[in-house]
Amino acid sequence: MAEPLVGAGAHAVIIDFINVGEAGGDLAPLYRQVSRALAWVWRNAESFGGDRDRLYVCAHSSGAHLAACAVTRGWREESLPPDFCKGAVLSGGMYDLKPVRLSKRSAYVKFTDEIERALSPQRHLDGLTTPLVLVHGTCETPEFQRQTRDFFAALKAAAKPAELIVGEGYNHFELFETLANPYGLLGRAVQRQMRLAPRS
Repeated sequence: MAEPLVGAGAHAVIIDFINVGEAGGDLAPLYRQVSRALAWVWRNAESFGGDRDRLYVCAHSSGAHLAACAVTRGWREESLPPDFCKGAVLSGGMYDLKPVRLSKRSAYVKFTDEIERALSPQRHLDGLTTPLVLVHGTCETPEFQRQTRDFFAALKAAAKPAELIVGEGYNHFELFETLANPYGLLGRAVQRQMRLAPRS
């Protein structure tokens, strides 16, 4: 995933987080890990030759959910400036946990009213200052598609900068694979948002 970005002259920082099973079913540690990781990158960019004033995020699936949480409310908890992130491309994420709480995921995720409220990015648009590009594939499950469309509609209604990209014929996993190609659906969206030019 890093090669196209590095090839275009950017730095790539790949962050990770534990899975919900390792957290005993609690989503909060995952959210805090992602918010802290982004804060670390912003604060330490110069140490590896980066530019903290050109920080962008790209995330997929549960990573997209957690990144959306970080750019809507996590930045405040980490004492970051409102414009710390210049843009984010989010693919195949969940942005309102109420339907997720009603699904089979409730068998292994410990949903509470507070977790549902706190970690539903669509409910915290007042804290969003980051331009978002939302992506879903037409072969993803209907709920992934609906969540992306509804989040986009909420962003537009709140006058937040947002773009929706629909990947015709892509399923949830095929979308992620396009990130590794600067001419792929996600790879192109990321490099366009970062104003990078792919290098051959």
